[in-house]
Amino acid sequence: MLEGKAKVEETDMPVKMQMQAMRIASQSLDLFDVFDSISIAAHIKKEFDERYGSGWQCVVGTNFGCFFTHSKGTFIYFHLGTLNFLIFKGATL
Repeated sequence: MLEGKAKVEETDMPVKMQMQAMRIASQSLDLFDVFDSISIAAHIKKEFDERYGSGWQCVVGTNFGCFFTHSKGTFIYFHLGTLNFLIFKGATL
């Protein structure tokens, strides 16, 4: 539905992975109510864990702050519709 209408704010992901993130986010909005941020985030995390290995984190909402460390090449923050999406893979210590 909203595929192709995302606006990337910050990222260090490869372009192909960015496109995948936005496509999965768009699909999740077709599957879940826009107010069900937890289910949307869980769906995106599950898809990324399956495609790129475990350790992915996903935050979805309209107003949040964050501070985190991520693995290089695994971070994206974008808007789609009224929601903000933050997806990253945690850094290993």
